[in-house]
Amino acid sequence: MKITPVTDKLSVADQPSEAEIAALSERGVRLVINNRPDGEEASQPGSAAERRAAEGAGMAYLDLPVTGPTITREAAQRFHEAVEASPGPVLAHCRGGTRSLTLWVIGEVLAGRMRREDVRAFGAERGFDLSGVVAWLDANA
Repeated sequence: MKITPVTDKLSVADQPSEAEIAALSERGVRLVINNRPDGEEASQPGSAAERRAAEGAGMAYLDLPVTGPTITREAAQRFHEAVEASPGPVLAHCRGGTRSLTLWVIGEVLAGRMRREDVRAFGAERGFDLSGVVAWLDANA
């Protein structure tokens, strides 16, 4: 699993295994957010298995599945609220990390904490193409 720090509190990652999820508690993670719909790939553990791994290791778990076309303002707000309410570090994941970072960045722009013109550079600095965020903002904000 490749983990990319986004803020002091939030990191994003690609798909972790159940063992990797359970080990996140040793890194201080308090909340795991899964942004993948179940069944997206045959090899993914699925939300029920992820929840068992996270909660079994003493972490909270949020299943917030989205795809590029199904991201909503409400999903971005729910993502932000969960990160902000967490008493400690949060790891959000999807297949490669882009959807999780997209939810964060959309929320930041909508809240006025990030400028739309800074989105692409913010993603590039972390190794992500956030052109989908710009397209979403153009269509929805």
